[in-house]
Amino acid sequence: MTATGSVPAISIVIPTLNEARNVPHIFRILPRDAEIVLVDGRSTDGTEEVARALRPDCVVVHQTRKGKGNALAAGFAAATGDIIVMLDADGSADPGEIKDFVQVLVDGADFAKGSRFIKGGGSSDITRLRARGNHGLSGLVNILLRHRFTDLCYGYNAFWSYCLPVLDLRPGEKGQEPQWGDGFEVETLINIRAARGGLTIVEVPSYEHPRLMGVTNLNAFSDGMRVLRTIFVEAFRPLSRSVLLEAAYGRAQLRRKLAEKAAPVEESYRRPA
Repeated sequence: MTATGSVPAISIVIPTLNEARNVPHIFRILPRDAEIVLVDGRSTDGTEEVARALRPDCVVVHQTRKGKGNALAAGFAAATGDIIVMLDADGSADPGEIKDFVQVLVDGADFAKGSRFIKGGGSSDITRLRARGNHGLSGLVNILLRHRFTDLCYGYNAFWSYCLPVLDLRPGEKGQEPQWGDGFEVETLINIRAARGGLTIVEVPSYEHPRLMGVTNLNAFSDGMRVLRTIFVEAFRPLSRSVLLEAAYGRAQLRRKLAEKAAPVEESYRRPA
């Protein structure tokens, strides 16, 4: 993708809801030259103020509806980078791994998918029940789509900006009723749409840590049922040819843009040889 050695601009989208105590830990590790897009769900603990104090250049946007899916949609709409990284604010995902995701994209993938279940990955947070459920759901999607996901429900991903039409997430207007994909099931939705849209997906080993502070909003049973519903809806959702053409056009445009830059890739985004 970047055979010319050009530098891709990076946007890191971080959904937050009352994460003021966790944000300082995350922000200390983020690349200094990346665009930080913090999407706040109307926190009451000063999350937005803490973020601005740590990174005055941080782009802060507000959700138009509730839910992680809407937060990501709002963040994607605000991001200006060539590469977009999805990062949780609770400390479970290691920002130090961003370079590995970026490297996979620079090497030619369209979509870099984090996995806790391939060599080099792992988790000190996932329960046995959640792990079994994840394996079962991943297996179901692999059968339906003839794919090879090992960690369907993990939300640490990165992708080129031209993938956005394929993912088709829209923030909408403030005050709208809840929309399809607004909740935690968005991670499954994104992965299925990427696969069905013909994107080249490469899995990246990732280690999941326990949440630093606060309490998760995840519910293994109810969220698992929403994921199951998402699988069947998205696996048979009609594909829009215009969306695929838009993504192909975006890929060509980005290649042209990066070729024109023709500058060495920053070492901060490269793995050692």
